[in-house]
Amino acid sequence: MFFLEGVKAALIADKNWNNGDYKSPPIAGLKSFGRVYAGWAFSQDFFREELFKKLGFETAEELLKDWEDDHAKHWDANNLLAKLKTWQTSDISSGPTYNNDFKKALRSITARTILMPCNQDLYFRTKDNEIESKYIPNSVLKPIDSSFGHCAANPGNDKNFELQLDQNISKLLNE
Repeated sequence: MFFLEGVKAALIADKNWNNGDYKSPPIAGLKSFGRVYAGWAFSQDFFREELFKKLGFETAEELLKDWEDDHAKHWDANNLLAKLKTWQTSDISSGPTYNNDFKKALRSITARTILMPCNQDLYFRTKDNEIESKYIPNSVLKPIDSSFGHCAANPGNDKNFELQLDQNISKLLNE
């Protein structure tokens, strides 16, 4: 989760940041956050294969600019930082039930579980799910390949992902 420190640093470097007590939104920081985040959201293959064109952008720069504008218009800087902090500090094993025993927490999951990491996801690595699947009973690991990386699951981005998701859920429900 250390990549989150990069997007955080981009956000709070804005001169208007003022330690979160800003008088007007730190627009430059929000745009920087969006640009950096987009670079992680899609895989290197996505950019090399120019799949941004499938999303309606002529150039990678247009896609990055769109992410900048989206974050500047639709996000609050403090809300983004709260989201990052939640992401960085969330731990299913914290608290008195599991006493920071992550493996014990995973073993307590009783639902039939499909772990479908994208091998090209730069946020959530397949290796992490490989480790987790060893401790989650009734789990199956079904990694997928998609140049869309973290955004493979966005509706309409990758039909192959949608097909595999539907097949895996159908199989799970019919077992």
